[in-house]
Amino acid sequence: MGFKETFQINGENLLQKIKEIIAEGNVSKISISDKHGKEIMSFPVTIGAIGLILAPVFAAIGAVAALLTECTITVERNTNKDEEEKEDNSTDPPTTITVK
Repeated sequence: MGFKETFQINGENLLQKIKEIIAEGNVSKISISDKHGKEIMSFPVTIGAIGLILAPVFAAIGAVAALLTECTITVERNTNKDEEEKEDNSTDPPTTITVK
């Protein structure tokens, strides 16, 4: 179970924001879309994938950032085990949070 966050950001700040999001933790997937909602790229983020594995992804994000003026980042986050145990086992869809 998890939730999604959406951030609208300028292309020049894209790579910095992605690094901040990964540093915060509990991220399972990051998607980048253009201002029209078309998904440009999407990549999974796993624990331990911070080092050499993400280096090519960061290079690709830098190239995408150079092409985009405005974009949307959608972050899928995992909830902590403790939080999952406290929640009821309903079949509600993940919560979506939009930050502008």
